[in-house]
Amino acid sequence: MAVSVLSLLLLMWFGSQAHGQEAILHASNGSTVREYCLVYNSTWSNISDRLSAAVAYPLLNLTSSQLCVRGQQGSLEGQAVVVMRGGCDFGQKALVAQDLGASVLLIASIKNMMTPTVNNSVFSKMKIPVALVRHRDILDALQVFPRGMEVRLYAPPVPPFDASIIVMLMIAVFTVTMGGFWSGAAEKLKQAPGPESDAAEGRSDGSELSLYSPLKVLLFVAMMCVMLVLMYFFYRWLVYVIIVIFCLASASALYNCLDSLMTALGCSTLSVSCRERSVSVRSLLLAAVCITLSVIWGVYRNDDRWIWILQDLLGVAFCLNFLKTISLSNFKICVILLSLLLVYDVFFVFITPFLTPNGESIMVQVALGPGAGGKGDSNVVEVPGDQTSSYEKLPVVMRIPQFSALAQNLCMMQFSILGYGDIIIPGLLVAYCHRFDVWMGNSRRIYFISCAVAYAVGLVLTFAVMLLSKMGQPALLYLVPCTLLTSAVLACVRKEFRHFWSGSGTYQYIIRRQQSSRS
Repeated sequence: MAVSVLSLLLLMWFGSQAHGQEAILHASNGSTVREYCLVYNSTWSNISDRLSAAVAYPLLNLTSSQLCVRGQQGSLEGQAVVVMRGGCDFGQKALVAQDLGASVLLIASIKNMMTPTVNNSVFSKMKIPVALVRHRDILDALQVFPRGMEVRLYAPPVPPFDASIIVMLMIAVFTVTMGGFWSGAAEKLKQAPGPESDAAEGRSDGSELSLYSPLKVLLFVAMMCVMLVLMYFFYRWLVYVIIVIFCLASASALYNCLDSLMTALGCSTLSVSCRERSVSVRSLLLAAVCITLSVIWGVYRNDDRWIWILQDLLGVAFCLNFLKTISLSNFKICVILLSLLLVYDVFFVFITPFLTPNGESIMVQVALGPGAGGKGDSNVVEVPGDQTSSYEKLPVVMRIPQFSALAQNLCMMQFSILGYGDIIIPGLLVAYCHRFDVWMGNSRRIYFISCAVAYAVGLVLTFAVMLLSKMGQPALLYLVPCTLLTSAVLACVRKEFRHFWSGSGTYQYIIRRQQSSRS
């Protein structure tokens, strides 16, 4: 929940791809086609942006050589040549290949592939494109095309807007709206007379937590700050603690969500008696499913090809259960909490770069992990090779693959990312608004709907400012004012601000007044 870096993460992706550092190696022979990742330097390698305009070259495999000196090789006229990385710098390899008549130089890398660089004196002599390719991709291509292949190099441009942002927006708005609805529905159930109210109160006493004092809010925010700083300094150890906590919490949250959904749909608990004890078969099956899904995520959490689906499912359940479990007692607490977290968000994104040795913000460094690179040159990218030191990522974000990043996804899956904090923090206010509707008997749920719409508008505004300014924007910078101001203005217009400010205290007053009028 501490990671609210949606737009900053997206900005890093847009910035690093703007110069086309990743490209596609299109290999073909007849109807058989394969495409692989390339990393190149756009300042001195001119690569077409369309496959149809790319020139086809026969590929010559010289991976048994590093091509640092001109040896026994014959003429390479009009061919694309692949050699092994190492032995000398990229410029030396390029000049040797160029002297032999090669049209393209591909350098097979076992290590991480970084944007190739050369000194200015060599740069002025280079005339052919140079790119790095994974060694395992070359081995795969040689197996697929044992009789030879033609290759083309192209770097499709990345559009400034990706449809994954729309999907992320829909997920966020759905989660906030459903979390707020669930919180209000639980509050309404507690007010209903009869056994349902008693059961609801019994469940809430042990599972719900209310923030009703400014001191609790201060402690809550202080704990978040301490945890973020500890994660910055001890990431490599604490990340596994967070992963274990996420597995346990998400399994429990998913169980609560599915169990409540099945209860609302009127599904039977399928209870059976055993030695005078009643056992719910439905609960056992749900627990088995939820634990299994959590374990699957834990085992395959680094497989970016598909695990994001399960992570988003568990993440939505986690956020929904959080919004149902944690409640804010009045609007005063909402203002204090959201304002403090807005300052927290801005400080750890924009101020901490001036305090850290590498000039990187603590928030971004924790969100991306220690191996994701730093502030550095946006023209330099790094792509995993055959042998790369993997690092764990915090499972506190929603992830949607970017559909238009064709070349980048070949190299490493690119995601639009939204931190849980950007859902939960404004969602707590949305949930309070729905509970206030219940307390005041607003059948149209005017506060709940207005705050949910304000959240959607704030998130759209975040995306719009990010895309137009091409600068990172902490999402809470827009979400907090949109939701707080909308709720406050509505309460003033309806002349209910005093009740809205005091919250549950007003509800207790209304209950006492109703009881006295009946007597």
